[in-house]
Amino acid sequence: MPPAIISPSVLASDFGQLTAECKRMLRGGAQWLHMDVMDGHFVPNITMGAPVLASVSKGVPGIFMDCHMMVSEPEKWVNDIADAGGSLYCFHIEATSDPVSLIHAIHERRMKAGVAISPDTPSTSISDEVGELADLLLVMTVYPGRGGQKFIERCVPKVAELRARFPDKDIEVDGGVSPKTVDVCAQAGSNVIVAGTAIFGADKPEEVIATLKSVVDTAQARNLK
Repeated sequence: MPPAIISPSVLASDFGQLTAECKRMLRGGAQWLHMDVMDGHFVPNITMGAPVLASVSKGVPGIFMDCHMMVSEPEKWVNDIADAGGSLYCFHIEATSDPVSLIHAIHERRMKAGVAISPDTPSTSISDEVGELADLLLVMTVYPGRGGQKFIERCVPKVAELRARFPDKDIEVDGGVSPKTVDVCAQAGSNVIVAGTAIFGADKPEEVIATLKSVVDTAQARNLK
């Protein structure tokens, strides 16, 4: 299984200090930063876009921006996000009719390609072909569009189904994940953990990051036995 990666969701950060917040997370042990891009169409909220990502990329050299594209017509934004310094472009399977071509377009721009599914979308909507082409598969454990929602545990079996089919892929969970809920995700096979409020709202975020990573490492060691 791929190694544990903690990707704090900047949706829970102080946007007025976004570059400083990203640096704080990296100092605290985070490997990626999860950037929620919302367009007001695929989801009702509007957040950041390519200009903000470009500013973060310039202000935090070497940052790995895990761009979660909660947008309609995700094909339209590949070049903009790549030009802004995006490292991974994760689109929703519900938002495109041609995921294979989209993955190829993402790879052509030298980004990793991710495929996300919302809580009511079955994991089987990610075909074997799409899953093999993608670099990461994201299981949403809240409804996309806003932070601070309660973790939906019924989504966890989808992680296990995807891990069984794609043992070598990064599998990410996003939504309501905290030290209290991460174990079931890790046991199901998730190795990339997104957490927002649980990390940014903590007095010592570095300890939360270390705890999340330790839980994934422990689950992986247990599953290897």
